[in-house]
Amino acid sequence: MVIDPSIFKAYDLRGVTNRTFSADLLRAIGYQLGLLTLAAEQSAFVVGRDGRLSGPALSAALAEGLCEAGVDVIDIGQVTTPMLYFATYELGTGSGAAVTGSHNPPEYNGLKMMVGGEPIYGEAIQALYRSVCAAQEMDGESSPRSNAGHAKNGLIRSLDIRERYLSRIVNDIRLARPMKIAVDCGNGVAGDFAQELFSRLGCTVEALFCEVDGNFPNHHPDPADPHNLEDLIKVLRDTDCEIGLAFDGDGDRLGVVTKSGSIIWPDRQLMLFARDVLARNPGAEIIYDVKCSRHVAKVIEAAGGKATMYKTGHSLIKVKLKESAAPLAGEMSGHVFFKERWYGFDDGLYAAARLLEILSREPAMLEHAQRPDESPVTAQFLNGPSVLLEALPNSPSTPELKLACAEGENFAIVEALQAGDFFKQASQVISIDGVRAEYQDGFGLARPSNTTPVVVIRFEADNDAALARIQADFREAFNRVRPGLALPF
Repeated sequence: MVIDPSIFKAYDLRGVTNRTFSADLLRAIGYQLGLLTLAAEQSAFVVGRDGRLSGPALSAALAEGLCEAGVDVIDIGQVTTPMLYFATYELGTGSGAAVTGSHNPPEYNGLKMMVGGEPIYGEAIQALYRSVCAAQEMDGESSPRSNAGHAKNGLIRSLDIRERYLSRIVNDIRLARPMKIAVDCGNGVAGDFAQELFSRLGCTVEALFCEVDGNFPNHHPDPADPHNLEDLIKVLRDTDCEIGLAFDGDGDRLGVVTKSGSIIWPDRQLMLFARDVLARNPGAEIIYDVKCSRHVAKVIEAAGGKATMYKTGHSLIKVKLKESAAPLAGEMSGHVFFKERWYGFDDGLYAAARLLEILSREPAMLEHAQRPDESPVTAQFLNGPSVLLEALPNSPSTPELKLACAEGENFAIVEALQAGDFFKQASQVISIDGVRAEYQDGFGLARPSNTTPVVVIRFEADNDAALARIQADFREAFNRVRPGLALPF
């Protein structure tokens, strides 16, 4: 078995099925996760999978490895990644893994893990890689020896967590009135649960691509890409649905579309969630990542909260949230973490339910009386959930721009930006995760991706002229560090 180190990412494992990500590898990883589970004084481990075609075989191999280490396996089958996290809390194991490729192409799969109540990320993932390699060298085989050092194998039992999970959300969320919504799951695993959940909450649901299909035949399940929201925007335009919700491949991220077709990006969603949470938790800390809008901190502070900027990465945010007393955290990528009324992990379905709870307090949207020459598309709306969302603070900004680099070059470039005195016009330069230069009228960000060899770049400003000026400042800095770079801005 050839072990490709590139699949061991910063926050999870990801590779191409039957090439870099095989059943033999999953069996070997399962064995090492089993040893870690025993070291954490736990005896059971939860295994789940998303809707990818390779999921059943890979999750079975993972379970075999865990059992060979002497750990009992609770197989919860095809679930969202947040449902896997939920099961580790509800069943008291603290340990589990989701076999999921998230929003990667169909030929990929991966693994998101936690042991002893802590996510496995960063150096812990590299230590896992070293352990798998060392075990292979010691055994001289493609998988660990059964019962190596243990009196007996662990046992596998199946458990359906569906009703327990859905009931937990339904008992927590209260909509002020019934709503009609559109839901696009992109044939990801959230489609197994979304329609039932929102129906039980009191919504009429227009379902798009909720049949789980690992080939993703309609569009990719990634709401971070505006092209993947085009079908949802069309349904909002052509029907009387009030709001549109979209989910990624494993259900831990949320996308939101309004009646007029506007995309409410996750940092603006976080503003609305922060106001709501702070109304019940005055003075509380709210955590957001370095890619978020400047308006996030302003909204949190205006609502009486403490705004804390932190590093990007769902595992890093989860750990930071656990260490703090903060009731809420969020990332620009779409991960939202509620610790108020929930468990502190990211869950797209639960975040959507919390959003509907807030939006349901708004009256149903009413269209302006139309003139004969006025179409529904151009009709003005007097009120409703979309108006509330679109009124959230906003400024001219770029999406995430990506500068492709050679392996490792992205870190070297950003380290050089951090070391130099390049941003003299900025009022503050924040270096907790890359370089974020804050100006009186905007910000620029350059940070190395922890998962792919790119520098992630983003800009926001009060107006287009300020945006252009800040981009010019960054362009000069990049050119001084690495002349001749083909910058994406």
